[in-house]
Amino acid sequence: MGHKFLKSGSTTETANTPRVDVSAIVKGVIDEIRLTGDDAVRKYSDKYDKWAPQSFKLTQEEILAAIAACPNQTIDDIKQVQANVKAFAAAQRNSIRDFELEIRPGVFLGQKNVPIDCVGAYIPGGRYPLLASAHMTILTAKVAGVRHVVGCTPPIAGKIPNATVAAMHLAGADEIFILGGVQAVVAMAVGTQTIRKVDFIAGPGNAFVAEGKRQLFGEIGIDLFAGPTEILLVADETADPFTIATDILSQAEHGPDSPAVIITTSEVVGQKSIEIIDELLKNLSTGSIAGVSWDAFGEVIVVDSLAEAWKLADEYASEHVQVFTKRPRDALENMSAYGALFLGEKTCVSYGDKVIGTNHVLPTRKAARYTGGLWVGKFLRTVTYQEVKSSEASGELGRLCGRAARAENFEGHARSGDLRAQKYLSDKVAWIQDYQELGNGTKARL
Repeated sequence: MGHKFLKSGSTTETANTPRVDVSAIVKGVIDEIRLTGDDAVRKYSDKYDKWAPQSFKLTQEEILAAIAACPNQTIDDIKQVQANVKAFAAAQRNSIRDFELEIRPGVFLGQKNVPIDCVGAYIPGGRYPLLASAHMTILTAKVAGVRHVVGCTPPIAGKIPNATVAAMHLAGADEIFILGGVQAVVAMAVGTQTIRKVDFIAGPGNAFVAEGKRQLFGEIGIDLFAGPTEILLVADETADPFTIATDILSQAEHGPDSPAVIITTSEVVGQKSIEIIDELLKNLSTGSIAGVSWDAFGEVIVVDSLAEAWKLADEYASEHVQVFTKRPRDALENMSAYGALFLGEKTCVSYGDKVIGTNHVLPTRKAARYTGGLWVGKFLRTVTYQEVKSSEASGELGRLCGRAARAENFEGHARSGDLRAQKYLSDKVAWIQDYQELGNGTKARL
């Protein structure tokens, strides 16, 4: 057994990214917005996006104007994609149930799934208007039952991104702000004079957005600690190198630091995929970005067997895993660490990113080892309740609680149990007897 690298990444550092102290910059933005609210938000929006309108919040008239400015086909496509996302999210919600269990006579335990009250959704812009993120965050939150969703998205070249606004509105956003970057995340997290404080923030973004979410986590909930987009493709000798190359570049174009890995049992498939990628880059409109990513973070690895391929793929724990093998569903039995699986040549990551209905907010940087991606359940708080209706059961639990608590030296806990044991089983408990003898009227109440 062994691995053979046909191509390795040229660096483990983020390519072409200035060495700036992202953490310190973000902390400064957070501190200033906490202090001065909207004034600081406007300052940073003007600085980073050249955008400082009188109000960042769109009126209903402005939202309708943005929708009207979109081609009819775009609106129809948004609605079709959102129908897919909604159907899958609704199935997820239906899989989560409340229940009540009588674990012993007279003792009832229950579980409820309660939606978060107010959620902030960050919809990236900048290089690309990622209107699909509106479906994944806003619509999924609404299917979960979230009462109020605040959506923020940046301007693009100083203009309102009409299609993104349309997607946000049709997904069910209750408020839409044309506001981007870390300043949007911070404003939603801490609240300002015009932007309400939310309880939870979802949505991908650049390094500053991700760092803002990281620093604010705990004060608010977040979906994921997101890094650059990742793709890993497992292929055997039956895979088509042209399809592999096309799909690898579909994700490499996300940014100059997107890992793109091919693990294959066929050296011929691996070598041919490299050759085609190099050719396709010459005529790809986003080739200047995808090429940097492929050069710096692209890998092609030949392994001896599919068993070894599955094992190695799990070690990468990639965000997106495509499976181009004779029996792609074998991955369901042999892999466990991934954000999402895309099974077979007919299924590409781009479908998951844009149209198929599963959520595209997924774990990166090996986070798939401990979490899945954004889903309806992220917007729910699973809470529990309990009720003891039987006097006898309460007394028995009181005896058990007294013993268990004293084993941990928690005398106060033990006494809560003792009290029920005396009340409902007529136990004689020394400390209660002593208290009653003080003649303070407690005896009558007991």
